[in-house]
Amino acid sequence: MNKFPRLNEYKVLFYRIGLAYLFYMMARILFYFYNQNLIKIDSFIAFIKLCYHGLAFDTTTILYANSLFIILSVLPLLINTRKGFQKFLFYLYFTVNLIFYTANFIDFIYYKYTFNRSTRASLDTLQNESNKGSLFLNFLVNYWHVFFLFFLMAFLWIYLYKKVKVKHHESKPNFKYFLASVFSFLLITALCIGGIRGDFRKSTRPINLLDASRFVTDASQADFVLNTPFAIIRTWNTNTFKKVNLVDKTTIDSLIVPIKHYKNNPKTKPNVVILILESYAKEYISAFNKDMNIRNYKGYSPFVDSLAQHSMIYTNGYANGYKSIHGMSSVIAGIPSFKDAFTSSPYPKQKIESLVSVLKSEGYDTSFFHGAPNGSMGFLGFGNILGYDHYYGKNEYNNDADFDGVWGIWDEPFMQYFNKTISKKQQPFMATLFSVSSHEPYIVPDKYIGKFPKGDNPIHQCIGYTDYALKQFFNAAKKEKWYQNTIFVLVADHDNLIYYDDYLKDQNFHTVPILFFSPNKKYVGVNKDWAQQIDIYPTLLDMMGYDKPFRSWGRSLISEKKVPPFVMRYSSDHYQMMSGNYICTFDGEKAVGFYKKEDKDLKNNLIGQRNAEMNLLEKRCKAFLQDYMERIIDKKLTSKDK
Repeated sequence: MNKFPRLNEYKVLFYRIGLAYLFYMMARILFYFYNQNLIKIDSFIAFIKLCYHGLAFDTTTILYANSLFIILSVLPLLINTRKGFQKFLFYLYFTVNLIFYTANFIDFIYYKYTFNRSTRASLDTLQNESNKGSLFLNFLVNYWHVFFLFFLMAFLWIYLYKKVKVKHHESKPNFKYFLASVFSFLLITALCIGGIRGDFRKSTRPINLLDASRFVTDASQADFVLNTPFAIIRTWNTNTFKKVNLVDKTTIDSLIVPIKHYKNNPKTKPNVVILILESYAKEYISAFNKDMNIRNYKGYSPFVDSLAQHSMIYTNGYANGYKSIHGMSSVIAGIPSFKDAFTSSPYPKQKIESLVSVLKSEGYDTSFFHGAPNGSMGFLGFGNILGYDHYYGKNEYNNDADFDGVWGIWDEPFMQYFNKTISKKQQPFMATLFSVSSHEPYIVPDKYIGKFPKGDNPIHQCIGYTDYALKQFFNAAKKEKWYQNTIFVLVADHDNLIYYDDYLKDQNFHTVPILFFSPNKKYVGVNKDWAQQIDIYPTLLDMMGYDKPFRSWGRSLISEKKVPPFVMRYSSDHYQMMSGNYICTFDGEKAVGFYKKEDKDLKNNLIGQRNAEMNLLEKRCKAFLQDYMERIIDKKLTSKDK
């Protein structure tokens, strides 16, 4: 036996764990290769430094994944070196490691849609899809190169694993063997605990997603430092909905005014049609980009451009989340999503005052339309919580000849179905349509191939198709009796593929169009103030002259006097409130940055030059977050809950 018992076994163990580090680093480099236009790293030295900082997050992931493998490798089981036991360790090692490793490859593609590493919330979203098989097949076909790289890495990893083997020996273990094994086990366990935590200091908490931002000069670099399995592990059982006590109630009531009560317009009962367009980012619409001064700019929505000439449009509008279900809760219920989605938290199953409940109390028929399989995206479940009278999905459409083969019914026929269905309803009605076709895999019906400009991104022709579907919908709707007495809202759920560099800036990532159209042309013009999805709900009630109190964190975009224009969102592991001349970044307790509103890249932190406007903005951010958490956790999401 070796002078140091089991030395060969320990060498092989460290080699095998070292292989995991190697392949995680290779995955990080590939992640950057696929998303280099979104992650700003200025030099090779900076690249190497960020890779080094990434080792801490790789360590946590690798030790989590291999905890059982490590324990079984170091325990003195008397069969450690036998061929059968080593074969068992081989299958355990690769079964677990490759499952974890797969998550990195998903974000090679998925990152460009969310600008964040995938988390537990991403898995929750997938659970709502009934067509997981077809989605997987579509992903396999369109991104075959990602699968190829994964299997290439897996093959190489297995090959290198087998190159170094534990030497088998039959010598009988003795006291020295067991003593050395116990000592080694305790030492390795201590190292693993420190590695999982991130360090050995009692005073510090285990590293989490926020810690990646400690090492960066640009917010996007944090996602390069991280790995996707780490993001999923650290958000698996987390609940970021926690009460905070930062300001007094008087401050909340004066700065946030969570209970709105408008008396600006005579009471009317127009129909309300809300069109939430999948991935229909501001970048794609010329009417919303006239002041951006983007060289050689091209838009892909001629009908929306023409509609904008007769509408009130908000060219500085933001999404209050980054997923489709976030768009639904923000637009319809005025509830933004921050680090975790409200809809996937423990709290959505409660009484929620929303556009649905308010209009139902006024005698409106309410309906939600989405051409995907019923339940997709979680819309049906959340729609039931909000209290929609009717849900119309792929099941109700009942004609798979118009199915796109992946997501749902093509926008053009489904929007015609939408028009025919609401035209049979008694007025007043409120109808919400969530489109599907401007979505990956970015295809259009065969009969329209070549009709719309291909553009510079795969989504551009789909934007053209959905724009055409909207044109056909309005052409049909204007012939109906209900049309003249209707307020139309057009908004995107979130952004999508970016082409122009201006939209790669942190503050332009999540900009969306916000448009109000009324055939009587009561609201027409261009507004450049801060605006957001959660403002749509109170704006509509103000337009209608609704004269009772209602809960809303947003503000009326047409006549609000108490609350100045603002945007509240979550990005790069920080809350952000934008208002007036500044953008405030907030860690949940205090401001950590102030930037001029023109500083879209958040390059020049002015926190050392605080002024009265900045101090007030921080106080507003505290008041918003405190009221948001308290109302959600204590189930006070109506105006009657004190």
